[in-house]
Amino acid sequence: MKKLVTLFCILTFFIFTSCEKSSPTWENVKTAGRYLQKGIDSLWGKDYNSYWVQNEDDFIGPDNSDFIPLNEQDLKSGFSQTDRNYAQPKDSFGESGMPSFDQFKNPLHLSSIFQKVHFQTDDHVLREKEDLITIQKIANYMKNNPNVYLLVAGNCDERASAAYNMALGTKRANHLRVLFIKHGIDFNRIYTVSYGREKPIALGHTLQDWKLNRRGEFKIFEK
Repeated sequence: MKKLVTLFCILTFFIFTSCEKSSPTWENVKTAGRYLQKGIDSLWGKDYNSYWVQNEDDFIGPDNSDFIPLNEQDLKSGFSQTDRNYAQPKDSFGESGMPSFDQFKNPLHLSSIFQKVHFQTDDHVLREKEDLITIQKIANYMKNNPNVYLLVAGNCDERASAAYNMALGTKRANHLRVLFIKHGIDFNRIYTVSYGREKPIALGHTLQDWKLNRRGEFKIFEK
C-alpha cells in the first residue's frame, strides 16, 4: 500500500511540474494523461522501453491523429521578441516610388534560386537544411542585385480555421523576413504577405498535399 501511495505522489508531482513548463492548455492535459496512463499501466506489469535513436528511420513522430490546432489567442501571443524588433519597410506598397503589390512577379528565370521553402505542422520556423540553403542563395542574389525588392508570402494547409491560418501564415512570412535581415538584406527591400490556407498549390487532402501547402514563396520586383 505504501508503494502505491508513493507512486501516486511522484506521478502527481511530475504531472503538475510538467504542466508549468508548457503554455497551451490542451498540451498540458494530453501530456498529463499520457504520464498518468503509463503509471497505471506499470502497476499492471506493462513496460515502456526507451532507447537512443540511431538514425532517422528509428524516429517515429506523431501521426495525423495527434494534430490538434492551437487556439487563435495562443497564436496571436506567440510572436517572438526577435520578430517584433525588426521594423517593417518605411514605405508601403506603391508609396514614395516603391513597387505596388501587383508589380512583384514570380522569378521564373531564377527558379533555381527562388525555390519554395516548407514548414512543419503548426510551426513557423524553418527546420530543414535545404530550406536554409535556399534562404542563403536568395540573400546572396539580393546582395548582388541591390535594386531587387522581395515579397515573401506565408501559406498554410487546409486544417484549422481561416483566422488561425492567416495568423500562422503571417508568422511564417515574418520569420523568413527576419532570416533575410540577419543575412544583411535591408529591411526596406523585404515585404510580407499572408495567404493563410487560401492559395493551396496541392488540392488533395493527404499528408503530402498538406506538406506542399505549408510553404513560403517569393516574388521579386527590380527597380
